[in-house]
Amino acid sequence: MRRAAKSFPTRTPRSKRASPNPWTPAAAGVHAVPPAHMTTARLDASAVRARRAVATVFFLNGAVLASWIPHIPAVKAAHALGDGALGLVLLAMAAGAIVAMPIAGVLIGRLGSRSMTTATAVGLAITVPVPLVAPSVPLLAAALFMLGALNGALDVSMNVQALAVEARYRRPIMSSFHALFSLGGLVGAAGAALVMTSTVGDRAHLLLTSAVASATLAFVVRRLVTTPPAASVERPLALPGRGLVALGGLAFLGLLAEGAMADWSAVYLRDSLRTTAAVAALGFGAFSLAMTAGRFAGDRMVARFGPVRVLRASSALAAAGLAVALLIGSAPIALIGFGTVGFGIANVIPVLFSGAANVRGAGTGSALAAVATTGYFGFLAGPAVIGFTAELTSLPI
Repeated sequence: MRRAAKSFPTRTPRSKRASPNPWTPAAAGVHAVPPAHMTTARLDASAVRARRAVATVFFLNGAVLASWIPHIPAVKAAHALGDGALGLVLLAMAAGAIVAMPIAGVLIGRLGSRSMTTATAVGLAITVPVPLVAPSVPLLAAALFMLGALNGALDVSMNVQALAVEARYRRPIMSSFHALFSLGGLVGAAGAALVMTSTVGDRAHLLLTSAVASATLAFVVRRLVTTPPAASVERPLALPGRGLVALGGLAFLGLLAEGAMADWSAVYLRDSLRTTAAVAALGFGAFSLAMTAGRFAGDRMVARFGPVRVLRASSALAAAGLAVALLIGSAPIALIGFGTVGFGIANVIPVLFSGAANVRGAGTGSALAAVATTGYFGFLAGPAVIGFTAELTSLPI
């Protein structure tokens, strides 16, 4: 007899913990189980509508962020910022996310994730053009802090929504939501590149992005899952248990690798392997495309092999891809290696977020906020860790 796939511990009665399927409606904190009198047909229809709505929010989040990033050079030129000053200003966006994520977890417990997702998604769409029109550097930093805070809070709340939908489906679907975030990023970046080759100005592009995203959200947020506030408000300053610490540590490592790929893949190809700028740009492109593909395949892999086995295999694959990219010293092989890293870490965060919802003793919003915040520190630390490692060792970067 084949052994049941390993899964994260759930907050279910002891007599039921042997079940090989961790994706049950009993995932505590999401409150996504429909009323008992609801028919199966109505449940299926509402679940499908909710899944489409949450998927749209993930897609728009990726597209809006990717639409903003290509305009950073214009902001730098408008305020005559040097590289160091620009880096400090951009840290305001990261600071906003780190501050907002834990607060979002508490507010989700009080208000429900539907209200938080609606407010933060619409707020992000409205705010994205603001940094481009900031008249001074302090106001630019303030606008970026707000943009980061809205994005960080949305990251937590939309993932709580995804977990609520996953509970209704009674099978793993978290990776598909993250795949649509990645796809939205690719579409947003492609649209921005197209706009920048036309006569459409920077402000017009971001205003159009804001208008389209806001109009779309006005239609889809009505179909989000209603997750009622927690029956008792958690102690927001309570220390996380060992389960959350472990998940947060894994999220830190996964996003550390993603941050390193975002900032150093092009540098490695251009400076160490002496490629052209066009080839260097393909490094992160290969990583992103492979990550998107891996996330679209992730739900089936988790359903078949279980989350723990997927995490182990993903980590090994990512490590192997990174070793190949750095040690062989060939641009084509490096691109394959970067793609392997992307496919390897594609499902790390979706699996960890699903696991966070099932940690006993923590509400879903606060648990997700803890794991997401810790992981975000890894994303920020990744580029610095790679840079210092390359400086102190013979690692080619």
